[in-house]
Amino acid sequence: MNPIAEALKKEPFLVLDGAMGTELDARGFDVTDPLWSAKALFERPELIQSVHADYFAAGADVGTSASYQATVDGFESRGFSRDEARELMVRSVRLVQAAGAAATGPIAPMAAASIGPYGAYLADGSEYTGDYGKSRAELADFHAERASILASAEPDLFACETIPLLEEALAECEVLRRYGEGIPAWVSFSCADGLHTNAGDDVRDCARVLDREPQVAALGINCTAPDYVASLIRRMREGTEKPIVVYPNTGEVYDGKTKTWHGNGVSYTDYVKDWHRAGATLIGGCCRTSPKDIRAIAAYRKNLRK
Repeated sequence: MNPIAEALKKEPFLVLDGAMGTELDARGFDVTDPLWSAKALFERPELIQSVHADYFAAGADVGTSASYQATVDGFESRGFSRDEARELMVRSVRLVQAAGAAATGPIAPMAAASIGPYGAYLADGSEYTGDYGKSRAELADFHAERASILASAEPDLFACETIPLLEEALAECEVLRRYGEGIPAWVSFSCADGLHTNAGDDVRDCARVLDREPQVAALGINCTAPDYVASLIRRMREGTEKPIVVYPNTGEVYDGKTKTWHGNGVSYTDYVKDWHRAGATLIGGCCRTSPKDIRAIAAYRKNLRK
């Protein structure tokens, strides 16, 4: 079953959650670490669950696990065994599921298991460039273990997110066909402008290629400046009829070396109407967004129902 398609029969669009790492930071947890938000899986798992619960309470239909930067190798580097590392990755999905179990809303809460790009593992900001020189086969090898472990937690969806280049998206699709247990996925790209991924791929071409992947239930954009998103939606729509997912950041720029954000964020929710009119049917937030932003998106949807 494709839970996205089923839910979209009931609602004009689905509401996703917002930032995890920057929300943990806002609540006093130090995420300036190579593991980023995944560090909280062993230091403060109850805080992660609290963030998920607040997003569901704000109106989110989908919560995304804190596994974006989680890998077995990354946890092993912190002294955990491989079995313990696997348990931490499964825990990331379980925390979403536990928060969703207590939530009420028009759509049954869904848990999406996050699979971040290779650049997230490097923790150097290269997910915003795609400049890490790996072949599709090498990228598939990297993602295979993660997909298998996360699938064992039985999430409703995979979120293959902040992907900077088409080759990595295709590698992740190959992995999901082999290890994804038939769980549907969305694939979302980080983009440099209103037409291209951060590595320079035309998003229309990305959409056309991924449109043929049966396990891909939605395509879109995340962790991208809001100003570019409406154009990117329209461009992607030229290549696919699948649902379009968007969850941009607030427009600030991340420095991967200092692990800090710079610039001024925009009034995020002012864009939601434009994104929906352009064709987005899953809308949420990425870095620097909060439950307040998700509450505003849910309120916009409520007004649409009227």
